Amino acid sequence: MSLNARIHGSIADIGRADWDRLAAPTGDPFVSFDFLDACEASGCAQPSNGWTARHISLVEADAVVGVMPLYLKGHSQGEYVFDHSWADAFERAGGQYYPKLLGGVPFTPVTGPRLIAEKWGQKRALLGAAVSLVQRDGLSSLHVNFADDADQGLLVEAGLLARQDRQFIWENKGYDSFDAYLSHLSSSHRKTIRRERREATQDLELRILRGDALTEAVWDAFYAFYLDTGSRKWGRPYLNREFFSRIGERMSDRIALVLACDAGRPIAGALNFIGRDALYGRQWGTISPRPFLHFELCYYQAIELAIDLGLPRVEAGAQGDHKLARGYLPRTVHSAHYIAHPGLRRAVADYLEHEGRAVAEEAAVMIENFSPFRRRGTTP
Repeated sequence: MSLNARIHGSIADIGRADWDRLAAPTGDPFVSFDFLDACEASGCAQPSNGWTARHISLVEADAVVGVMPLYLKGHSQGEYVFDHSWADAFERAGGQYYPKLLGGVPFTPVTGPRLIAEKWGQKRALLGAAVSLVQRDGLSSLHVNFADDADQGLLVEAGLLARQDRQFIWENKGYDSFDAYLSHLSSSHRKTIRRERREATQDLELRILRGDALTEAVWDAFYAFYLDTGSRKWGRPYLNREFFSRIGERMSDRIALVLACDAGRPIAGALNFIGRDALYGRQWGTISPRPFLHFELCYYQAIELAIDLGLPRVEAGAQGDHKLARGYLPRTVHSAHYIAHPGLRRAVADYLEHEGRAVAEEAAVMIENFSPFRRRGTTP
């Protein structure tokens, strides 16, 4: 039977039943209908903000057998794979880089499935439909960000340019407690982490909120933290208050919010999503900055929670070399790029070859020289 690709202007146009029948088995909360719909229905990922949905559904015999989250982008904000220099160079040469197509999840630098289907032929058909959309509409490019290993392999096999970057990820080696994890670190790092935890939590009460405990009052407090810290560090934050209400209503079973209170008053929080194979640290903020509180809420509490839940890793988001000293080691993450213009493609391919070597070499140096873990043969 033939496969027919359809383009949709919203995730709601495909519907929860068809989308989650394919996405839910992946165990990835960010490609779920509820997360993507929260991004769109809240107004965060909408054409007025430079995000125009072009999701693909693949239909066979009246049944949806594949889906791909896809957006027409008028800028490169909220992607965490940085191609601003490509856009600048192309436009200086007289080209038009925007709009472009992005296969990925808005505002979410997390590795996951991007060609969501059971069969390889269906995955290839999804990619073919996305490339055809670039060609049909005269777009500059297609970018598939943070693809998992299986999808990245298919993308590169199809001729897309491979790009590598790194994130810092904590791996659970079967630890049964935070102290068991610490026992694998060097003495100096153990002492530093214990001191940071004492100082960060002095006179504070920490709570882990899930399910019905995620009330609108809690989201009001967290949004104040997020706005305050986000505005100071990055300018205008991407997410609005309605987004948090929507994920709280529909995804509370997949959320763990670490809340810090001073004399009963919430002052800081870190938002985590619970996946099948990982705990994902996402937004955080505080209205009362204090030393090491960021490390405690975002990294140490996440480690404890992952151990308690039996999850194999913690993914704590983009960038942040400071994560290395807390036991989050560099790991390669991937993206793949279809560039329509031959000249731009050649220039990007050359750039990526050099960049990839540099990323790999830097990660190796980090692990060799700055890993907090004890070397074999050293005393605890």
